[in-house]
Amino acid sequence: MKQVVAFGSDHVGFEMKGELIRRLQGGYDIMDVGPLAYNAADDYPDYAGAAAQAVASGRAWRGVLICGSGVGVCITANKVAGVRACVCHDTFSAHQGVEHVDMNVLCLGARIIGLELAAEIVTAFLNAKFGGEDKHQRRLNKLLAIEKKSLINKKL
Repeated sequence: MKQVVAFGSDHVGFEMKGELIRRLQGGYDIMDVGPLAYNAADDYPDYAGAAAQAVASGRAWRGVLICGSGVGVCITANKVAGVRACVCHDTFSAHQGVEHVDMNVLCLGARIIGLELAAEIVTAFLNAKFGGEDKHQRRLNKLLAIEKKSLINKKL
């Protein structure tokens, strides 16, 4: 079974999202949470939230989100418990984020980088694996404990 990658964007990232999906088809199962048609009035939280929920629920293995800067979709995705989203505009950050922090959602800025670099970054992200070294696992456990405490505080 192929790994599922959830994609979402806003109108600014719509074209890049479509091209990245085309390039990945065949190697991954793609879940395109939208938008499915260009709409200049769409809002990134709708699609970033849907993709993040897919990753957090396990329906998707990883997620790729695209807006103008990558920041809006990143902030949105990180509101979903279980998501570790980062803006990466270089290949090192994309693979290192997975290897050291178990990043599961990649955020890109379509107004910041071009398509070819975006494709290289997505490839680096999808090919990376969490290393699980003691120091990285210890740090991830601390991060997850902060997330858990935050969720408990929300319920109080």
